[in-house]
Amino acid sequence: MHGQGVPGYPDDVRYGFDPREVAMLPGYCIYTQLFRDNVPGGRDPEKIKRWSAIMGPTFVHMHHYCWGLMKTNRALLLVRSQRFRDHYLHSSLEEFDYVINRAPSDFNLLPEIITKKAENLLRLGKRQAGLEELERAIALKPDYWPPYAAMSDHYKDAGDRSKARHWLEAGLSYTPDVNALKRRLAEIDKGDRRESAAR
Repeated sequence: MHGQGVPGYPDDVRYGFDPREVAMLPGYCIYTQLFRDNVPGGRDPEKIKRWSAIMGPTFVHMHHYCWGLMKTNRALLLVRSQRFRDHYLHSSLEEFDYVINRAPSDFNLLPEIITKKAENLLRLGKRQAGLEELERAIALKPDYWPPYAAMSDHYKDAGDRSKARHWLEAGLSYTPDVNALKRRLAEIDKGDRRESAAR
């Protein structure tokens, strides 16, 4: 797909290392494989050592997660057509799976990576697969709140406020101080009150 639908950006996300795209990534990405050789400051041995110690052996694969995030950002922020949006979302799944399939079940970023994959599956209309991945992320780390938010957003968009509420309350039972969940629950409460008043 020549041009990849993003005029002014490198054709290939994985080897372009455009500074505008790299700037949107988590800070550790520039110290991962391939990034460190192509992004200014990435060869800092102390930072590489630090992130390797934090993430363990899986750090050697994390450039794929960073590429997956870049592809997601292109899909959501940069492309104009549905065709290119779907192309990047599909391609991001391969990058996320690369890490998921090689990471141990206790890898600290695994729930986050699975959640990002799930969100893109839902964006592609793969409802069942996306919901299953969100449940997988929740099972791995019940006190990680983003998959609860994604689950609730999905059901709210589908018009099922009861299930949306269920997942928010489940998330708040583990992380009662997360404003992102409390805000969503307040919006559902407001909708319920409007509906009751209209009867």
